[in-house]
Amino acid sequence: MLIGILADTHIPEAVPELPPGIAQAFRGVDLILHAGDIYVSSVLDELESTAPVLAARGDDDVGEVLADRRVQWKHVLKLHGKTIWVIHYLPYPYPVMSWRSPGIIRKGQEPPDIVVFGHDHCTIVENRGGVLLVNPGSPTFLNYRPGAGTVGLLSVNSSEADVRIVDVQV
Repeated sequence: MLIGILADTHIPEAVPELPPGIAQAFRGVDLILHAGDIYVSSVLDELESTAPVLAARGDDDVGEVLADRRVQWKHVLKLHGKTIWVIHYLPYPYPVMSWRSPGIIRKGQEPPDIVVFGHDHCTIVENRGGVLLVNPGSPTFLNYRPGAGTVGLLSVNSSEADVRIVDVQV
């Protein structure tokens, strides 16, 4: 399964609309995960013309985005035997702590294999304590600078997960 991942689009603050390079990067994906700071639901509508979309609520998301059925504080997905969380920001200190720490995981819930998150506006792909942490950066506001940015492609199958960060032109 191929999943397009992005975060922190900040439309229309960073740029007026999604860069066309996102649709090119996400051609052929089965699902799109947006890790928050969406700002307007039309972003999710546009992405949904490519594939189904789920999104995490960002700390800056308000108004119409909060009422959107695709937006939740945290999505927990089970795909090809992998548990994937989609959240906006990781609890700090950065998860060296156990994923079973109070407030991180609900009773009876499995710890994640993969966590897709945003908030930091920088790309992060690393394994911490057996959990693959993926921040795709931002396609419009990478490192808090308006302009060209990044998205991710997450490939998941029953034996492994692989992430590729893709540069997107605005």
